[in-house]
Amino acid sequence: MNRIEKIIKEKRNNILSVYFTAGFPGLNDTNTIIGELQKNGADLIEIGIPFSDPLADGPTIQYSSEIALKNGMSLKLLFQQLEQSHVSNLKSQIPLLLMGYINPVLQYGVENFCKKANELGIDGVIIPDLPMQEYLDDYKSIFEKYGLLNIFLITPQTSEQRIRLIDENSRGFIYMVSSSSTTGAKEEISKTQEEYFKRIQAMKLKNPTLIGFGISDNKTFSKACSYSNGAIIGSAFIKAIENSKDLKNDIAEFAENIKHETIKAQRRED
Repeated sequence: MNRIEKIIKEKRNNILSVYFTAGFPGLNDTNTIIGELQKNGADLIEIGIPFSDPLADGPTIQYSSEIALKNGMSLKLLFQQLEQSHVSNLKSQIPLLLMGYINPVLQYGVENFCKKANELGIDGVIIPDLPMQEYLDDYKSIFEKYGLLNIFLITPQTSEQRIRLIDENSRGFIYMVSSSSTTGAKEEISKTQEEYFKRIQAMKLKNPTLIGFGISDNKTFSKACSYSNGAIIGSAFIKAIENSKDLKNDIAEFAENIKHETIKAQRRED
């Protein structure tokens, strides 16, 4: 069983997935961030592959991508960093996903990308601009060969027919984009968003769902989890580490603010 499926089956609810951009804030912070997120209660980690034209991302993640590229981050270097982690026994014990755009993957070579990701313990990928039919026709067999789950996104505008098709062709979870806007932290979840969450909940999909875009604190995390199996936080985490002088402390504080008593209980058990 893929580790994404395993963690969701075991925990089922209140799953916290955290996104960060590789190479931000510093070029060599990747493995530190992975280690500290794991230590402080994240259930999944999404590693963003920086890209020069991140159309689906809001200003915060666009900025982090720009800084990461200026720092010298690339897909090749990210793989080297993850390989160092692997070799030095720092490898993640929780599921890792790569999130990015299709261009860098095509440049690297789809099969080479999948093979390398598998070697480094990556469990899944999220590629928003990879059309589902193209994936099914051209790449599904390659992803499956290397044990990678391809996570699809749905939005409030996605038709029920398409959602059913995505559900039929998904494993792991479905990424529920909370609104039609780009990524970005929000202070609260609107009534319109709640209606959308309820609509998806009523469909009783076979796959679990995680809600992303606009989840920024304990309030929005808890609200999202009441309609899904968990939530994804990106922009708020990027802001939390942007000017960090002490990544370990700042990541621990961020995680505690999101999950409160859940994290404290886990620490007491450790």
